[in-house]
Amino acid sequence: MGMRRTLPQAVLFDRDGTLVVDVPYNRDPELVQPMPGAARLLDGLRRRGVRCGVVSNQSGVGRGLITPAELAAVSARLDSLLGPFDVFMYCPHVVGDRCRCRKPQPGLVLDACLALGVDPADSLVVGDIGADMGAAAAAGAAGILVPTPVTRPEEVASSEWVAASLEQLPEMLWGAPW
Repeated sequence: MGMRRTLPQAVLFDRDGTLVVDVPYNRDPELVQPMPGAARLLDGLRRRGVRCGVVSNQSGVGRGLITPAELAAVSARLDSLLGPFDVFMYCPHVVGDRCRCRKPQPGLVLDACLALGVDPADSLVVGDIGADMGAAAAAGAAGILVPTPVTRPEEVASSEWVAASLEQLPEMLWGAPW
């Protein structure tokens, strides 16, 4: 049984570990590698008129490990491989900064929805860790967890919706594979 039968207006994806293979503090566009099923899922959403965006914590910027230009280059590579994305929202802060945007805070999701002109209640956040689900819930959006080996068991247990892979999302959410 899927969580809804109508498409959301927007799907906001975590970047590392969800859309692309996680390379910690990646500053090299050549290392951007899409996760299995990402291109097909995004193409299907776009064909159906769903806006697609990226919401990503990037503390490497705040730590001085990634320059804004390097982040922009990685984003451009992501856009060339899996885009066009309607919005990119990144939090550059570190944990201690107490910002409103670092997931699980809702700021990235709220800002992305505002930029798209979409009600958070009509959006879906897809991510691989509990912070992604926390941000979705705090913003009033639906969330679906797609676990990887780094996802903690308690994050899986506490998530209302869990998909084994990006390929599983259409059938799980809308009752039919694409």
